[in-house]
Amino acid sequence: MDQVLYVVRAEHARFTHIIPHHHECYELIYYFKGNGTSMIGEHSYHFQAGTYALISPHQQHDEDHRGDAEVLFVGFQTDLSEIGELQGMHQDDREHSIHNYMLQLNTEYTRRGEGAQDYLNDRLHHMLLHLLHRGGNSMYPLFSGDRLQHVLAYMNEHFTQRLSIEMLADMSGYSYDRFRHLFKEKYGASPSRYMLIKRLDYSKHLLASTQMSISDVSAESGFVNDAQFCNMFKRETGITPRSYRKSLQLKSN
Repeated sequence: MDQVLYVVRAEHARFTHIIPHHHECYELIYYFKGNGTSMIGEHSYHFQAGTYALISPHQQHDEDHRGDAEVLFVGFQTDLSEIGELQGMHQDDREHSIHNYMLQLNTEYTRRGEGAQDYLNDRLHHMLLHLLHRGGNSMYPLFSGDRLQHVLAYMNEHFTQRLSIEMLADMSGYSYDRFRHLFKEKYGASPSRYMLIKRLDYSKHLLASTQMSISDVSAESGFVNDAQFCNMFKRETGITPRSYRKSLQLKSN
């Protein structure tokens, strides 16, 4: 039987750390607002608005919030053993199905009118069937329990954006200096140099495969302005972006 045990809405301030803990029941946590990381068992996940975590009974988990957050979580029991196979972080679908189910559960749980428990259990059952129907395809990108590997994966995905070393250090859970030291020790380059190389490599790809202007390539690759891009590019390659593009064109002729 599917049974709702509790529904709780909570707000967490920026930099709040929820210490590792576990529950006797399943728990589904929906993130309406905020972003951060969550360790569920041996795996670390990134969460943001529109994602949700599914956690099995007795499974230890924690949260590190990098921004102000609003969450809704429901504790429940179910005889659907397959639900446990979906443990982890997931991205809601375009119809915001889980978002809507969770709001329905919260509304009815708050009312607690006649027949509320039966309605809650029915809504829970339909939500769980929806989760099973989506299956593993809904898994949100997973990172290993290695905190530096988590940050590296984030950098690889977002290197064209403004990423401060302070933010990356906070994401890793290490101090600023400790993060820089460990990152360079493990990957052979400082975080800032690693991002520079990623941006330069991407800019080379754009110069070679598109007709974008130098200014557009600079912006698309994540550089602050054209001057910074051209200076960095020439410092690392010995030629300007324009000369690099011309050299490729000459080789192809």
